[in-house]
Amino acid sequence: MIPSSHPSKEEIARLTARMLLEIKAVHFNAETPFTLASGLPSPTYIDCRKLISYPRIRSTLMDFLTATVMREAGFEAFDNIAGGETAGIPFAAMVAERMALPMTYVRKKPKGYGRNARIEGAMTEGERVLLVEDLTTDGGSKLSFVDAIRETGASCGHTAVIFYYGIFPETEKTLGDHGVKLHHLCTWWDVLAEARASGAFDEATLKEVEAFLTNPRAWQEAHKKS
Repeated sequence: MIPSSHPSKEEIARLTARMLLEIKAVHFNAETPFTLASGLPSPTYIDCRKLISYPRIRSTLMDFLTATVMREAGFEAFDNIAGGETAGIPFAAMVAERMALPMTYVRKKPKGYGRNARIEGAMTEGERVLLVEDLTTDGGSKLSFVDAIRETGASCGHTAVIFYYGIFPETEKTLGDHGVKLHHLCTWWDVLAEARASGAFDEATLKEVEAFLTNPRAWQEAHKKS
């Protein structure tokens, strides 16, 4: 069923943050920072993969994501919904079901045998493809998926995620320079506000997280392991 009536963007952001906190997908640790894929430290970590285990929350968030995309991109803007391997695959399937559209997925790299394909499923030349992922940090990882989609002759001018870090100013420029518009439900700022309102973490931790969000590069430089 295609969702057509949902809360404002601001309320969607607040509710999404609340759900992520409720299932403990949000982790704050200022004393022992997490190590990101980049190798840099961070007092924050989010695990959107946990959402697939909570049917009421995942259903609500997929309704939110579908409504957000249709509001911002158009109701007839897409012909195919593609998920990025691996975290984006279940969310792409659920969005495709709601929009009554074909679903495909994009491999991070060719599988190395058989057709050596990066696109799994049926994607044809001229189709307008929405790339769905769980989250984005600086937008860089999305570009390889977008290029693989475009190599089929399809177009990909939009990507939708549940969670957007919202702290690296170059992200939307990186995507925009590649001809891709980003759609998202909430950011770290929304999560911080909801965590503070709900008392989910102590104030000292929240202040350290806020310092990181305000100037992430400086925080990472100061906390790098020697």
